[in-house]
Amino acid sequence: MARVLITGSSDGLGLAAGQRLIDQGHEVVLHARSDARADDTRGAAPGAAAVLVGDLSSDEQTRALADAANASGRFDAVVHNAGVGSGSAGLLAVNVLAPYLLTALLRRPDRLVYLSSGMHRSGRADLAQLDHPSYGDTKLIDAALAAAVARRWPDVLSNAVDPGWIATRMGGAGAPGGLEEGAATQVWLAVGDDPGATVSGRYLKDLREERPAPGVTDERFQDALLDELARRTGVPLPE
Repeated sequence: MARVLITGSSDGLGLAAGQRLIDQGHEVVLHARSDARADDTRGAAPGAAAVLVGDLSSDEQTRALADAANASGRFDAVVHNAGVGSGSAGLLAVNVLAPYLLTALLRRPDRLVYLSSGMHRSGRADLAQLDHPSYGDTKLIDAALAAAVARRWPDVLSNAVDPGWIATRMGGAGAPGGLEEGAATQVWLAVGDDPGATVSGRYLKDLREERPAPGVTDERFQDALLDELARRTGVPLPE
């Protein structure tokens, strides 16, 4: 049995992944941005071990969430699922700064999974644009962060996932993919033990590795990204 934390899991892909892991017998801690949404999450996933609360658009609440997660015990896997879409407030904070901060502040797990997107291919590997990123920029950064962490922490399996275009609140009702399909790869990477699930530094979709945009695998960009995120948050990634 693995112990798994999933951010942004009050609905959509995060909740679907959590429910699937609970059904498999794992200890799952979910996350919601408010007390009201946490109550809804407990009703939707009564088998969850806990539902932690924290608004990831807030630096203070993100740090408090890390403290609460650490106080609950070490996780075997953390799935950085939380995200907001184009035009949303807090795009940089939720999609980029929060997963970095949680990575740096949480007790180091065995596995890390970061939600990227096929839209990362329209993103720019340009830190000068970081104050006003597009959604694609943030998803490229998430994939690059996964690769950077894989290099810095060789004892941790760290990967990025494109869940596909899924019918969620963000993806819209007209999206062709379903929740089970969209959650499958991150569940597999979080707890799977076959060779395909025990890789690191990869970008995957539909249980298969894909080649990401060139900026994702650029080690100079990865290192510059870690330096910039450490500067902005005041929290370096531990060695």
